[in-house]
Amino acid sequence: MNTRYSDSEIIQILGERLRKYRIALGLTQAELSAKAGVSKMTIHKFESGTAGNISMQTLLSLLRYTGLLGNFETLIPDVPASPYSPIPNRKRVRHGNKIQQ
Repeated sequence: MNTRYSDSEIIQILGERLRKYRIALGLTQAELSAKAGVSKMTIHKFESGTAGNISMQTLLSLLRYTGLLGNFETLIPDVPASPYSPIPNRKRVRHGNKIQQ
């Protein structure tokens, strides 16, 4: 388990990155606020690192309107298939209990 950053440090880093993306897209905090349905104050606090916490819904909305939501797959990727999982649509063949004639 990676414990390099505390939760508040991760929130601060994400806020700084969001700010860079917002600026690169040429959006003001007010414009992003209107598009994402998030208050300008929330965006300001998130970007400046003073937000104590941010809801998942707020984060997803901000990611959606900055074009970053497509990257969510890398946050928690699908679990790889186990080699012990049954193969779908494959009929099971039973061996044994054969009657000999």
